[in-house]
Amino acid sequence: MYFFEATERKRYAQVACAVIWCLFGAGPIFGFAALKPTLIDQGVYANVCNINSNSTNIDDINISSTMVFLSKIYPIHSNTLSNCIEQDLKLNMMFTVGAALTNVSALIIGSTLDFYGPRICGLIGAFFLLLASIIFIYSSSIEIFDPYLIGYSLMALGGPFSYISSFQLSNAFPEKSGLILALLTGAFDTSSAIFLIYNKLYNYNSNFFTLMNFYKIYLIVPIFIIIVQLTIMPNESYLTPPPELIPNPTDEQRALSIAAANENLIHSTTSNNNEEGEEDEEINEVQPLLMRRRSSLGDAYKSTYIEEEIEELTKSKTEFSYSIFGILHGKSAEYQFKSWWFILICLFATIQMLRLNYFVATINSQYVYLLKSNKLADSLNKIFDIALPLGGIISIPFVGIFLDNFSTYIVMIILLIISLIIGILGIIENSFISGVINVLIFVCYRPFFYTSISDYCAKVFGFETFGLIYGSIMTCSGIFNFLQSLLDNLTHTKFNMNPIPLNLLLIIITLIIGLSTVTYITIQTRNYATQRFQSANNSN
Repeated sequence: MYFFEATERKRYAQVACAVIWCLFGAGPIFGFAALKPTLIDQGVYANVCNINSNSTNIDDINISSTMVFLSKIYPIHSNTLSNCIEQDLKLNMMFTVGAALTNVSALIIGSTLDFYGPRICGLIGAFFLLLASIIFIYSSSIEIFDPYLIGYSLMALGGPFSYISSFQLSNAFPEKSGLILALLTGAFDTSSAIFLIYNKLYNYNSNFFTLMNFYKIYLIVPIFIIIVQLTIMPNESYLTPPPELIPNPTDEQRALSIAAANENLIHSTTSNNNEEGEEDEEINEVQPLLMRRRSSLGDAYKSTYIEEEIEELTKSKTEFSYSIFGILHGKSAEYQFKSWWFILICLFATIQMLRLNYFVATINSQYVYLLKSNKLADSLNKIFDIALPLGGIISIPFVGIFLDNFSTYIVMIILLIISLIIGILGIIENSFISGVINVLIFVCYRPFFYTSISDYCAKVFGFETFGLIYGSIMTCSGIFNFLQSLLDNLTHTKFNMNPIPLNLLLIIITLIIGLSTVTYITIQTRNYATQRFQSANNSN
């Protein structure tokens, strides 16, 4: 459906409701660092500990030396410290699985959104959040499965289903699509503060604000989503409207119509490999399929790139630009998947997400070792809990400005440099200031990274395959995110809580993959810019 098929008041209400549920349900699982101390204090997974035993359940490794080492660093009775290795690993596994499912589900969610619409997609998300809340409420009496792992996993699935289903609202107000996406993204980043709020409430009154009572209150969120989805939310995604269907189209919309016509002409006369002999019948068979199978995610993002699309298609022939916009637009998904543009960005995104989520899950234990103080590590953890949701909100406008004014290869270079800086700061010992700087850079880098990946996909692969390509990158990253559990296990056992060896390994891998990605994109960008410039002048 198109935006003018619904009243303006209704569209405003839809956007407002989407922002509200994203604030409370889009990504609360990423507030794990704030939730973990409350779970430890409430004895979650404490039953797996056997401090008096000489061995653990993990490869029969003796933990006595590890416990002695830990006791020298901080008091064992601290509520931020797990009673044993097994408990800490199981708690971290909750976040590992949750973060992995959040990414893996992206491709499934995109397909659900395309074929069944945003209402079904949103209701599925609400169902997962509702089921997660019920499981946590009755967690103390559930024995047939792990209620904490399953409950957290269901929250990890419910968040993105609800969040991604709201993307199509960017086309509810085409002239404000960028603002709407920014509001939704900001709400997603802010949602990690839910567990921070719970942490504060629990510390204020631990007897009342138990996990059970918190989730009784949290039931309001999925119930709100269900009511809104069944009443005011659209059953079909809002699409980027063709200018000819808009009453009194603006000059920009008319220009877009011309640009789209030019782009369709190019795509209909040029094959992926410039092969000759394609028959008109084959083209005529493909076009109706393309019209029926539109990417809802791609359509949501397309309206934010209208000006850039027009600029690239109407640029002066004497102007030389390093933009890669449109380099693989119109190519088949199979061709795009086999290109180095996809392979390298997928590898880069995978290692970055592994590092990001590993840091979120283990920040306290890492800095207990690095700072040799549980008190300092706890203080840094609290700074992180507050900075994580704020970092996304504060950095989003600057990220948008940066992406608008710098070429993609410059963006990738900056991403790599900042990533390496975070890695280096993460291995510096006995420096609280370095830890604070690392946290502040990290919370700004995270939204910058995620936004840059979606921006890259839109500019390189186009909007028809955006959901498929972006979803595939997220899915691959989610699958490899399970390696986080292995890293956590090795840190606890083989390296005696020392995070430096594995962090060094991740830095080296980042450097290798990052340099390969940046080099390829830089070379191809310059070649593409030269070809466009020469082609434009030759046609003159």
